[in-house]
Amino acid sequence: MPALPSSSSPPPPVVSSSPAPLVSIIIPTYNEAGIGDLLAYLQQATAGEPAPEIIVADGGSTDGTRCLARQLGATVLRCPCKGRAAQLNYGASQARGALLYFLHADSYPPAGFLADLRRAVAEGCGSGCYRLAFDHGHWFLRFSAWCTRLPFTVVRFGDQSLFVRRELFAQIGGYREDLLVMEDQEIVSRLRAQAPFRLLPRAVTTSARKYLVNGVFRLQGIFTLVVLLYKVGVSQATIVRLYRRLIRQGKL
Repeated sequence: MPALPSSSSPPPPVVSSSPAPLVSIIIPTYNEAGIGDLLAYLQQATAGEPAPEIIVADGGSTDGTRCLARQLGATVLRCPCKGRAAQLNYGASQARGALLYFLHADSYPPAGFLADLRRAVAEGCGSGCYRLAFDHGHWFLRFSAWCTRLPFTVVRFGDQSLFVRRELFAQIGGYREDLLVMEDQEIVSRLRAQAPFRLLPRAVTTSARKYLVNGVFRLQGIFTLVVLLYKVGVSQATIVRLYRRLIRQGKL
């Protein structure tokens, strides 16, 4: 589990006369046996706050992901379709929270994150995300993470997590399940068109494992190519074939 930066101190709790909205944390998984570290962290990071609902939306893992998640108290769903967008939509359909928080299995939000989310919604935001940090000090990864503080959709990625009011998520129809790549940027575009989107000033810390396995510059080049192909209208099937051919430990 990555250590959070020392500057990421928890914000003061949201002061409100109305009950705090239930937050449903939805985590898509496929062979994420390390899910236990994240779930233990979430329990620690939300101690003393109204407890969130934690849903693990699994895409058919063949390791111990589902069993471990159940043991640690998460609601585990076996999704009918594999694919991040489909799994997130299915998790959202089963969630009870008024506020949905989509989180990758290798990404750790800062301590006190529930207060951040509730405050943003109380201030009128419909959705939003954090900046990004990596758990590795490579200079290019630090630069890439720095870019996520810019207010452009092109630097919005699923690793940054995403919070959205339940009614807004339903209004836009959720994630597009025909997209196996770029589903995160696509939904942000639609969310921003409907209600204020908040880029939170702190950071989610995510794993650099895929960069280290594939090579930092090589993987960034592949990701850039994927974005360009998507922007010019290349089919998802073609992009996915390229992704699977080039990326080691990819899970598409």
